[in-house]
Amino acid sequence: MNQGYVRELDSMLSLSRQGNGLSHAVVQGLDLREAGFAWEELKCDGTVFLGCRFPDEINVEFLMEKGATVLPAFPDLPYNPFRPRLYSRAELMDGWAPGRDQSVDKKIYEHFQAHGRDSPGVLESLSQRLHDHAIDDALRDLLEGRTEGDGAKKVVGIMGGHKTPRSDPYYRKVARIARELTRCGYFIATGGGPGIMEAANLGAFLSGVSEEELEEALGILSAAPVYTDEGYMQCAQQVLDMFRHGSSSLAVPTWFYGHEPSNLFSVHIAKYFSNSLREDGLLAIALHGIIFAPGSAGTTQEVFQDATQNHYATYGVISPMVFLGRQHFGEKTLVYDCLARQAEGKDYVNYLYLAENEDEVVEFITSNPPGNQAGA
Repeated sequence: MNQGYVRELDSMLSLSRQGNGLSHAVVQGLDLREAGFAWEELKCDGTVFLGCRFPDEINVEFLMEKGATVLPAFPDLPYNPFRPRLYSRAELMDGWAPGRDQSVDKKIYEHFQAHGRDSPGVLESLSQRLHDHAIDDALRDLLEGRTEGDGAKKVVGIMGGHKTPRSDPYYRKVARIARELTRCGYFIATGGGPGIMEAANLGAFLSGVSEEELEEALGILSAAPVYTDEGYMQCAQQVLDMFRHGSSSLAVPTWFYGHEPSNLFSVHIAKYFSNSLREDGLLAIALHGIIFAPGSAGTTQEVFQDATQNHYATYGVISPMVFLGRQHFGEKTLVYDCLARQAEGKDYVNYLYLAENEDEVVEFITSNPPGNQAGA
């Protein structure tokens, strides 16, 4: 895109500050029917309108004559490719009821399965890529502090098995780790699904509660341990009803695995169509470290993806890699030993840590901020 495009306008507030001068701006996903423009006087040479709605009397030809480029909304899609912000759990769950899932999340998943997962047409492919780019853009707004107005976030990722029951000891450990790291000023990010991912978002959400209240929440959730159990979502909703104003965290799920529900404890949800973009991106943003809890092949893949980013200092820094579970990552899988041997002679060998309890993990993360790779 031409370097003259210096403004991305994705809210009515940001738009209102421009007056009638929109030249060389990108206006994304906004309903402009009540924008209050003096349209005849509007300066929009070089402006790009992405998926916007216009007053009935304003047509594309009028805007093009003024020098604008207009990419209209795509019809008949259950999602907005030009959305200006991340998802919320309320938006994705709209339409869900016990025994009858007509949620927005499920409708998008079903559309993706029918039209876009394996061999999408040109328009569907374009729509998905525009959507995922919009999510990238909204995610930057969140992590750089523009969404919540709190400055750049210190992101710690937490990975692990999606099948880990809510009653599992590691589910409880991860919830406590996430709670403590959130209290220490870190921002928790997960893959957004069930199991260990839910535990991490839960712990972050409940960072302000007491140990007794956390135990109460864990007890409620344990009544439906895995996501295929009856009452699984209702138990999560019961916890949300008890603690309505929790701390924010991030979930980065994908409709590629859309048969698994997005967990309800993340305030911000960056949901993607592309699983590869989602996986690499989640690892990339966790510059303050990643904690790996026991999981299966997917977790192992994430370990070595993250190790590659550290090995080559892909994003200019090296970050902690903490493994929660001495037996699992040690003698059972040998993952830690394999990685430690691979890291010999590289600075990131000092950023690897094998732990068993919650305090060890929190101490290592807080004591090892991101560093530079010598000779990278």
